[in-house]
Amino acid sequence: MEWRRHLHANPELSNREFETAKYITQHLKSLGIEVQTNIAHTGVVGILKGGKPGPVVALRADMDALPVSERVDLPFASKVTSEYNGQSVGVMHACGHDTHVAILMGVAETLAKRKNDLRGTVKFIFQPAEEGAPAGERGGAELMVEQGVLRAPKVDAIFGLHISSKMEVGYLGYRSGGIMAAVDNFKLTVTGKQVHGSTPWDGIDPIVASAQIINDIQSIVSRQLPLTKNAAVISVGSIHGGVRSNIIPQSVELIGTIRTLDPDMRNHLHARLREVVKHSAAVMGATTELQLPYTTHYPITYNQPELMEQMLPTMQRVAGSDNVLLMDAITGAEDFSFFQQQVPGVYFFLGGKTKGLAPEQAPAHHTPDFYIDESGMPLGVQVLSQMAIDYMEQSTRQ
Repeated sequence: MEWRRHLHANPELSNREFETAKYITQHLKSLGIEVQTNIAHTGVVGILKGGKPGPVVALRADMDALPVSERVDLPFASKVTSEYNGQSVGVMHACGHDTHVAILMGVAETLAKRKNDLRGTVKFIFQPAEEGAPAGERGGAELMVEQGVLRAPKVDAIFGLHISSKMEVGYLGYRSGGIMAAVDNFKLTVTGKQVHGSTPWDGIDPIVASAQIINDIQSIVSRQLPLTKNAAVISVGSIHGGVRSNIIPQSVELIGTIRTLDPDMRNHLHARLREVVKHSAAVMGATTELQLPYTTHYPITYNQPELMEQMLPTMQRVAGSDNVLLMDAITGAEDFSFFQQQVPGVYFFLGGKTKGLAPEQAPAHHTPDFYIDESGMPLGVQVLSQMAIDYMEQSTRQ
């Protein structure tokens, strides 16, 4: 909890986790763990070789914070400000990555004490930029994979968790197969012909064209995808165009996100988006430029069914069978999925909501009021530690 509070009070944005990396590195070295730094910019990897031969299991925590100004009244609330997209912003651990780092630091200490009994090797992956690298940069799990984080030694399986402000402390949430959606963001530029607002017939209005496009692309999900098979979402989160009330601008810029839980539906939605955008604009005489993906393209977070089945008894034994809940897939996304594309992996959720608090009263992730009950963190340490131990022991017995 002390580690978490230090990290919470000193958050850093994606690819800028310099002090966080130093903090983690110091801790791992104090445990006698081999440390690699500067992976994918600021990533830290610890390698703990057990006293007996066996497989290599990786455990991952993400380190970055968000451009959010904290409103929670805590003695360790963040007062940090930084620059994001050219703007001065508050910085806050508004998604619980501070708890993820602290939990994995705890797991490292727990397993280091049992080093001689471990049947294999544990690789602790502290990952930057899960929330997405800054514009013009690369980072996160995808870059860590490219730089060989799952090699030397080669990883056989990987586990990770995400704390949840909506799930009560003491509980775990799991799902076999797809548990979190693929995400692809897009940038759309709609170009018309600038003209005085009093004579729109003399130009081509990209604002009206954009409004029509926004309506039309919603029909892709509602009318063209088999939603009984899996969920899908397309949302426009930003639209900018024009500077005066009496000038119809030359162009409008839209930024949005696509979430899918099925690869075929993902491909179909992408293809239809390109067609709908082009033809909807053409009706108005406007032209379009679509960048898809724009900056983010995470695959589906997919728990390999065989590995999920293997590790579920461990989760139930540690947390109690009644406290391990089968959950629906969610349309949030995680770049942990890049690791799972390379090796079998399991990703699950850890309760962080105060007991008795109604879920609808719990502040959501990525908001200024986001709050985590720290009493749920020890369970995360226990579960991840035991999953690593059991996986190594079961693999060496096979």
